[in-house]
Amino acid sequence: MSEQNIKKMIADVFEDIATGIETGGFAKKVRVGVTTIGSEHGEENVIKGAEIAQEKDPSIEVVLIGHKCDSKLKQYNVESDEEGYKVMEELLDSGEIDACVTMHYSFPIGVSTVGRVVTPAMGSEMTLATTTGTSSPHRVEAMVLNAIAGIITAKAMGNPEPTLGILNVDGARQVERALKEIDKGGYKIHFAESARADGGCVMRGNDLLMGTPDIMVTDTLTGNLLMKVFSSYVTGGSFEAHGYGYGPGIGSGYERLIYIISRASGYPVIANAIKYAAECVRGDIKNLIKDEYKKANKAGLEKVINDLEEASKKTSGPKEEVKAPAEEVTDGSIGGIDILEMEDAVQALWKEGIFASSGMGCTGPVVMVNSSKLDAAKKVLAKAGFMAEETPC
Repeated sequence: MSEQNIKKMIADVFEDIATGIETGGFAKKVRVGVTTIGSEHGEENVIKGAEIAQEKDPSIEVVLIGHKCDSKLKQYNVESDEEGYKVMEELLDSGEIDACVTMHYSFPIGVSTVGRVVTPAMGSEMTLATTTGTSSPHRVEAMVLNAIAGIITAKAMGNPEPTLGILNVDGARQVERALKEIDKGGYKIHFAESARADGGCVMRGNDLLMGTPDIMVTDTLTGNLLMKVFSSYVTGGSFEAHGYGYGPGIGSGYERLIYIISRASGYPVIANAIKYAAECVRGDIKNLIKDEYKKANKAGLEKVINDLEEASKKTSGPKEEVKAPAEEVTDGSIGGIDILEMEDAVQALWKEGIFASSGMGCTGPVVMVNSSKLDAAKKVLAKAGFMAEETPC
């Protein structure tokens, strides 16, 4: 062990002792980063939320990633969003921070976030699965995977047997059948009963307001809309004041604990999002992700997903096979394409020799390409009918 590592270990021990004396416990501090650039309410709004979270819970160490500011919190100073994301990812990958709260982050397909709201009828908390990102380009498959993500997050929050309801949107009955097949295979799911007279695990709008299930499963774009309504319905919409934000990005094999807030999120939500992140870290969410997917796959999750994919292919008909070009760095993004057309849009670019991949940001689905080929890619997609051609004003 190097002298530098020994010094760091000694410093960490003394810091843990100081925390134990301060808080009455000797658990290691949870380090949560928060990126400050990009808020519609200014960086001071984000910093205020971070400072409130730190003040309320000394067992959390909040770290700022943004422009240099007048705050006692530890800071990593950057000059742009892009630089902030790079530093955030480096800190997460090195273990310097356990989780990070950020805005407008594009997750890969297969990862989506689990939000947490306070419902207005009963004042109870409810998990929304999911609220940004996408678990799959196919709606029903995505909602099945969203259910697993919701269960993982609820268990990390200390609920060993969370109840689960499926919002009554397109595909809800297919999702119900798929989840009950997995449940029958041995992955226990505790289905909620609607508060309406006819019951059932398919939830109505009333159940949303009442917080009937612990976990409400929906498609991601509907979940994103609901998250915004629940968080800002008393403020007129411009300032998200309630709830815990859009939550952690969950996906099989995804390692980074990245928690999403909106650029419209106010400092109360930001403080709660930091608390949410810390609670999930303490609940060992990383190991839960591995364990729960393993259990669900053993109970037939992979087979259910494969069967849904095959059914989708049969209804959509045969498609031309297109080989992907040589892989490139995809540091540019193109929005405005429907989620159901993402795979076709990517293949249209491959056909023209442009490497592309699909992703999902806070504003919806995006096609990722090399930034040097953005203009050419947009022209290809517009010509193929996936997006409107840009015309001068």
